[in-house]
Amino acid sequence: MHQNLNRSTDRKLVRHLLVGLWLILIFILVPWPTPSFADEPPLKVFILVGQSNMQGHADVKTLPHMAMSPEHAELCAKIMDMETGEPNVIDDVWISYLSSNGEKTGPLTTGFGANEKKIGPELAFGISMSERLKQPILIIKTAWGGKSINTDFRSPSAGPYEFNEQTLAQYRKQNKDIDKIRQEKEAATGQFYKKTIEHIQSVLADIKRVYPDYNPKVGYQLSGVVWFQGWNDMVDRGTYPKRDTNGGYDAYSDVLSHFIRDIRKDLNAPNLPFVIGVLGVGGPVDKYTEKEKRYQKVHQNFRDAMAAPASNPEFQGNVVAVKTEEAWDLELAALIERDDEIRNRIKRLKKEDRLNEIIQELKGGEALNDEDREMMAKLKKEGKIDKVLLQGLRARSFTPDEFAILEIGKSNAAYHYLGSAKILSGIGAAFAEAVPLNKEERP
Repeated sequence: MHQNLNRSTDRKLVRHLLVGLWLILIFILVPWPTPSFADEPPLKVFILVGQSNMQGHADVKTLPHMAMSPEHAELCAKIMDMETGEPNVIDDVWISYLSSNGEKTGPLTTGFGANEKKIGPELAFGISMSERLKQPILIIKTAWGGKSINTDFRSPSAGPYEFNEQTLAQYRKQNKDIDKIRQEKEAATGQFYKKTIEHIQSVLADIKRVYPDYNPKVGYQLSGVVWFQGWNDMVDRGTYPKRDTNGGYDAYSDVLSHFIRDIRKDLNAPNLPFVIGVLGVGGPVDKYTEKEKRYQKVHQNFRDAMAAPASNPEFQGNVVAVKTEEAWDLELAALIERDDEIRNRIKRLKKEDRLNEIIQELKGGEALNDEDREMMAKLKKEGKIDKVLLQGLRARSFTPDEFAILEIGKSNAAYHYLGSAKILSGIGAAFAEAVPLNKEERP
């Protein structure tokens, strides 16, 4: 009986061995399909270029202001953890950012603005663009503060910078060395256009250095450029002496058109989609306050010149203009203006030695007594009088909600879109929505 059991066990082992060998032979001899990447789309690459507002001067401390707005709360939750306040890392968007401090790379998060604590349009752009395409993307961003398109970003086909007669006459009147000025201008012309092209080409030559999951077998596709610049040109009276007249900024339109053609040529992408971020500091000009109205004509002239290339028949269908004025926060700007009025009033009355009027106002109109005067003298000696009066007047001028917005909404000057994450994120999302997509790119 034991022998029969042993024979049965042996037969089973032999069968298992034969089946195993047969499976191995099938695996070796039968041709299996090799992995195919045909269904995997190429990596979409977007280029962001500009000056300080493309850098981004919105401090991360202004992010909670976004959460206070129903319109922006959802986007804010994608940027930061609403419970901990820590920034989220967008792991399907990678970025290479070249600016004054060199290159910074990594997955998209906060800190790719003007410094480690700031953001620009890139954060909301990356989130929105990735969601729109439903795939990972790579952003190549180049931005430097205080640069013009008439000189710094001037592209090759625009030719050399030309001094107008009015500017030359002014130089002669001031006994300036015109030849030296010409040489300096020639040396500066186009330097940051060149830096931009060189950096883009450098990243594209070794994408895995920036985006570790890049698959060279699938490749990449240049899918859009966003241009966000303008302040230095808008305030340049020398280059644009007739800026307050219709057509006063036509030279900007011309040079920007050359920029579009040249970046497409240098990147070998003749129909590369191009988004113009039209400067919109201050919001729509028809909503300017009384003290801002003197700038209406100049600002609108410049905005029209920035947007003009998008109407050029040559660029129809692949160049669009985005009015960043639509992202301006009118409520925040109004609160800041009211606060500035309070500060200026304190400054003026202090200069006139009339701060007692504010104390009397804060007391409800009652005359100052000896205790009040002693308190004022003590605060002046300690250098605290301005701060105390500001706190008192603010308490009378703002509701708790308004004061909360005032405290966290702003981190920079108006020309930097108030350093507001709410504004710059709105702009970034608008850029992403505006990029013209080819049919094959549309989800």
